[in-house]
Amino acid sequence: MNAHQREAYEILSAHKGKLMSLTEWKTIDQDLIDAYAELSGDDQWIHVDQAKAANSRFGTTIAHGNLTLSVIGHLPLIEEHLQKNFPGQSMGLNYGYDRVRFPSPLKSGSRIRGVNTLLDVEIKGHMLQTRIEVKAEVEGEEKPAYVAERLRRLVFAEE
Repeated sequence: MNAHQREAYEILSAHKGKLMSLTEWKTIDQDLIDAYAELSGDDQWIHVDQAKAANSRFGTTIAHGNLTLSVIGHLPLIEEHLQKNFPGQSMGLNYGYDRVRFPSPLKSGSRIRGVNTLLDVEIKGHMLQTRIEVKAEVEGEEKPAYVAERLRRLVFAEE
């Protein structure tokens, strides 16, 4: 492990278990839902048929779970909260997700924000792997639209 990687590890380790960031609110509107339906091929009526969905138990269309999850990639990442990149870091990679759950449907027109908590940081060769709990908080709702553990790898130059 090089000095830059060790410094980043120590900074991140000091933040384990702490709320790292709240993102700006983002509206998930029908245009976005329709675009995702077209892109993904998932055009189930509950997502795209506003008239039929108005008579459903939700009273409106709802966003696809995977659309909601994909918004994570455009919300601030944990290392960007601390600083843009750590010294010596060449890139950050999305390594995947664990324990993805959708406890509540996300109604069209709702606003969400990411609530990011650092759960763990591990040394993986010339990389650091962060495990971040990400919740999609829905404005005015008790339950989040999703809860996931996002795995990110921060790549450092090998010395």
